Amino acid sequence: MAKFMDVHHSMKGITEEQLREAHNADLAIEKDESVHFEAAWADPESGLVYCLSEAPSAEAVQRIHERAGHKADEIHPVPLAVQ
Repeated sequence: MAKFMDVHHSMKGITEEQLREAHNADLAIEKDESVHFEAAWADPESGLVYCLSEAPSAEAVQRIHERAGHKADEIHPVPLAVQ
């Protein structure tokens, strides 16, 4: 499975609770597309939200986000990572 980082641009003012709710909405249906959302980060001031996932494709990630009510503005493959 490939990793993807997606970006949402219009979530200005998002709270920790709202971020958790959005992430949980993805988790509730992620198996329908063989996606797994690993983590989400947000900057309430700029409205940027980032999600890291493992998925068969960027399209599968987008389908889950759309069904959960928060379509991603960008989805980028993450072919290389260090920790």
